[in-house]
Amino acid sequence: MRSIPIVQIGLGGVGRELVRQVLATREALAKHYRLSLVYLALADSGGVRATGAALTRDEIEAALAAKAEGRSVATVAGKSSGMPWSSLALREAAIFVDVSAAPGHEMMLADRVAAGSRVVLANKLPLSAGLAQFQALMADAATRYEATVGAGLPIIATLQALLDSGDTVTRIEAAMSGTLGYLCSQLEAGEALSTALRAAHALGYTEPDPRDDLSGADVARKALILARTCGLPWSINDIPAEPWFPPAMAGLSRDEFLARAEELDAPFAARVAEARSVGGALRYVATVTPQGASVGLRIVPAEHPLASLRGADNLFSFITARYAERPLVVRGPGAGQALTAAGVLADIVATAREM
Repeated sequence: MRSIPIVQIGLGGVGRELVRQVLATREALAKHYRLSLVYLALADSGGVRATGAALTRDEIEAALAAKAEGRSVATVAGKSSGMPWSSLALREAAIFVDVSAAPGHEMMLADRVAAGSRVVLANKLPLSAGLAQFQALMADAATRYEATVGAGLPIIATLQALLDSGDTVTRIEAAMSGTLGYLCSQLEAGEALSTALRAAHALGYTEPDPRDDLSGADVARKALILARTCGLPWSINDIPAEPWFPPAMAGLSRDEFLARAEELDAPFAARVAEARSVGGALRYVATVTPQGASVGLRIVPAEHPLASLRGADNLFSFITARYAERPLVVRGPGAGQALTAAGVLADIVATAREM
C-alpha cells in the first residue's frame, strides 16, 4: 500500500465536498490501486490544521465542522495555527490541491513543484497569472487542472489528447459559464434580464456580486487557460471580455446594481429580438484561435452546436485539422460542487498513480 500525502488549500463548498469524496473513496482506491490518500494538512485563509502526521478522520471531521460554522480551521483545538499553508515544512513530496478562489498562490505552488511535489488545481488564478508562473507550474507535467475550465467535464483531457496525438487546433468555441448560459436561456424564453438575474442571484447561481459573472472575467480566464494549454504565450490582456453592463454601473454597490437592473432589460430584449429575426440564438461565447481570442455575446446560427444549449450546461466545440468538417463537441453541466469536486478528485487519483 502506497500512502500519498495531500495538502488541501480551500475548504469552501467545493473544498468540503472534495474532502468527503476523498474519504468515501479510500476503500475503493486501496482495493484497485493499492493507494491511500492521506491528509497532511487542511488550510484556509485563516491558517492551517496540521499535526505533523496524517490527520485522523476525527481531526478531519472537526475541521469540516469548524468551516460549516463559519470558522477557520486555525480555531480547531489541537495542532492548528494561523500560519499560511506556504510555511508548512514537509519531509516528502505531496500533492498540493488548491480549491480556493484566492489570488497570489502561483509563486508558492511553483516553489512546491520545484521541490518535487505535484499540484492539482480548481483555482483558475494561478494559471491565468503571469506566463512565467504558468510555465513553472507546468514543468515536468507536475500540475493537473481539469476542474479549472469545465468543472467535472473532460475538457483539458480532451484538448491534451488532441495535441498529444499531433492534431492541430484551429478554433475552440465554447459557452463555459453556467450562470450566463442560464441567463441566455431565460432571455430566450421571454423573461426580462432583471427578473432572470435576480432569480439567479436568489438561487445562488451567481457570485455574491453578480457582476463577477456578468463582467466575463471568469470566462476570459478559462479561455486563457485553454489558449496556454495550446502553447499560445498569451496574457489575460490578450483576451478582451464584453461585460453585460455599461461602465457607469461598475462603480455601484451590489444592491444598487441589482436595484437598477431594469436599465439592462431593453438593450438585451433588443439583442434577443435581433437574434430571433435572423433565426439564430444569443449566446455568451469564448472563441480561441491561434490568431486571437474574444469573449462576448454572439448570435450563433441555428445549426451551430451552441444554439442547442439550454439552461446552465456548458459546451465546448473543438475544430481541428482532423475534426475540420464536424467539430468534436463536449457538453454537459459545467458547475456544481459535487461535479467540480469529482473532477478534482480524478486529477488527484491520476497524480497519485503517477507518483
